Amino acid sequence: MQRLAVIAKLKQGAEARAAELIERGPPFNPRQTPFERHSVFLSGDHVVFVFEGGQLNDLLRAVVKAPTSAAALREWEQVLEGMPRVAREVYSWERGQSWPAAWDDTVTS
Repeated sequence: MQRLAVIAKLKQGAEARAAELIERGPPFNPRQTPFERHSVFLSGDHVVFVFEGGQLNDLLRAVVKAPTSAAALREWEQVLEGMPRVAREVYSWERGQSWPAAWDDTVTS
C-alpha cells in the first residue's frame, strides 16, 4: 500500500472557500477507484489531500484526467497559490510494529 499527500498553499482569505469545496466531496467517486483511503486536512493557509492505495501515481493521473474532475479542479485553481506539491511517505509507525532498538537511545521519557 502506498500513501502520498498533495500539499497546496491557499491564497490569502481562501480557507472558507476551500472548506466549501471540501464539503462537496471529491470530484470523483472514491468507491469507484482503487483508493483504499482518502482524507483532506485544512489549515489556515494550506490544504493537504492524502491518498492511500496501490500504484498512486497511476491512480492520481487517472483522477486528474477524468472529465468529471475538470470543473472541480478549475474551482480549486481559484483558491490555490502556485502549484501543489506531492509529498511521498518516508516514515510511518503503527502500534504493533517493531521499533528499532537504536531509536531507544534517542527517545527521552
